[in-house]
Amino acid sequence: MNIVPDTSVVVDGRISQRVEDGEYEGDTVYIPEAVVGEVEAQANSGRQTGWDALEELQRLVELADDGKISIKYVGERAGEEDIQRAAAGAIDAIIRDVAMEHDARLLTSDIVQAEVAKGKGIDVEYLEPLERELGELGLEQYFDELTMSVHLKEGMVPMVKRGEVGEIEYQSTGDEEIDRETIEEYANEVITTAKRADDAFVELSEEGMTIAQVRDMRIAISRPPFSEAVEITAVRPIVKTTMEDYEHADELRERLLERDRGVLIAGAPGAGKSTFAQAVAEFLSEHDNVVKTMEKPRDLQVGKEVTQYTELGGEMSKTADSLLMVRPDYTIYDEVRKTDDFEVFADMRLAGVGMVGVVHATRPIDALQRLVGRVELGMIPQIVDTVVYIEEGDVETVYDVTTEVKVPEGLMEEDLARPVIQVKDFATGTPAYEIYTFNRQVVTVPLEETEEAPESGVDKLAKQEVEREIQSATRGPVEVDIRGPNEAVVYVSEDEISHVIGKGGGRISDIEDRLGINIDVRTLGERTTETAGGGSSEQEAGQLVTPEVTSRHIILPLSGDRAGETVEVQADGEYLFTATVGRGGDIQVSRGSAIAEELERAIDRERTITVVPNE
Repeated sequence: MNIVPDTSVVVDGRISQRVEDGEYEGDTVYIPEAVVGEVEAQANSGRQTGWDALEELQRLVELADDGKISIKYVGERAGEEDIQRAAAGAIDAIIRDVAMEHDARLLTSDIVQAEVAKGKGIDVEYLEPLERELGELGLEQYFDELTMSVHLKEGMVPMVKRGEVGEIEYQSTGDEEIDRETIEEYANEVITTAKRADDAFVELSEEGMTIAQVRDMRIAISRPPFSEAVEITAVRPIVKTTMEDYEHADELRERLLERDRGVLIAGAPGAGKSTFAQAVAEFLSEHDNVVKTMEKPRDLQVGKEVTQYTELGGEMSKTADSLLMVRPDYTIYDEVRKTDDFEVFADMRLAGVGMVGVVHATRPIDALQRLVGRVELGMIPQIVDTVVYIEEGDVETVYDVTTEVKVPEGLMEEDLARPVIQVKDFATGTPAYEIYTFNRQVVTVPLEETEEAPESGVDKLAKQEVEREIQSATRGPVEVDIRGPNEAVVYVSEDEISHVIGKGGGRISDIEDRLGINIDVRTLGERTTETAGGGSSEQEAGQLVTPEVTSRHIILPLSGDRAGETVEVQADGEYLFTATVGRGGDIQVSRGSAIAEELERAIDRERTITVVPNE
């Protein structure tokens, strides 16, 4: 008898199994080259089905060498276009043509393939798909009740993140390195379970990267060439909370139910942002709200009543368009990082949907700063009216965000009135920040004075403006002291002082006229002398840098002796990101990344870029 298997039975190993059972002994197996091309493409893209199929083909060759069957590779190899159209039946059609040409029986576990073959008069045998027994995953041995994530890498000792929320430690488990065979076994087990278990699915399958959800675990498997070695990262929640478990619970519940809100949940990695977002989602759902989520990958552990959406056609904007047809009362967006994410968040909020976004921020105000420049300033309070900052698993700060036309705090002239975004402490009603435009620049002015920052908000604003103006006239370092409401002292390098002052004092006079402040220009050496003599000036801790923009990177040049140092990059004193200085003594940021977007925006606005030690 002549037999033609399709891809489905080659993948699950049914042919070799039947040959070993004596069922096809002495028969000729015609293997379509189209099948070989399809499974090779799957293996090259890192999909386990491809590797399973290649192992089956090797077993068939061994059985042919033993004289149990004959094997012939026939037909044309599937082209790239055929492989891309496999889901539409392009390769299945080639396989059916091979079966008809060789008057062979077609073996398949694909019900659609079987029905089409019957309709064409082909002798077909349909084999029910295999149901494999699925149990505990091998990598679960590394989890205990306090383990948040497991990190396995070929040739490395297994590592885990373990501890209470807010007190997570990254530590090794055991002292034996994991080998390639073991980690591949774990990876194959994860993928098989994700494809066959009812409580699991494959979230993403790309060349070199597979992301799967298995029960409450989110598992990412990376392979070369995407990573230099095979690596598995498995994450699961270690705590499930309700709104009652948090500070300000009563006020927040009342606020969320009062009307549809725009909320940003902010915090550092591991602070408990997603855990709080899950509690919010379930609270809203329990109070008769239609709640959906937008996630890539889907990671929130919410009840079945909350539907979790991911990218549609590779774009969250398409997901948003679909959700607007569903009309949820609230949507949880985890997480909002890139400019496109903020734009989608804003569009849905302005369409009347309650939105709860999860963002990374090291200070509560940073969450709002992420919106500046991405949406029109005056629209921010309509998009976000509440900021919840999470630290060590609890609500640390809640901000109420409103807008008002007024004279900014600290300014006196009535003609300086403008729209001002007021950021107030939700619990006390105390103003914390004001955000507004000043001299064509968006500024965020803190209203609370602290020991670390004794300057008033207006002093800080004036200092930023003077620094920006002087920096445009020099490439060297600039330091500024505000000495009074209308007086400032500027310190520059000695060889730059004449350039800053300009011919006949023209350049500095123009700057004074623009800012409405008297400026005394001195050398940096004079500042050092004044400080040593007990003056009140405070030496800046940051290093001023001039970014270099190439086609692929933004480069922040530093001195070579800072290689390996962890630093913060700031724009006009505002935190942008944390980085490690490279071996060449510089920081390189790949263009197109979210961090690069922030940095480029700061450069375009001529903001002063400084690098300070990360303490």
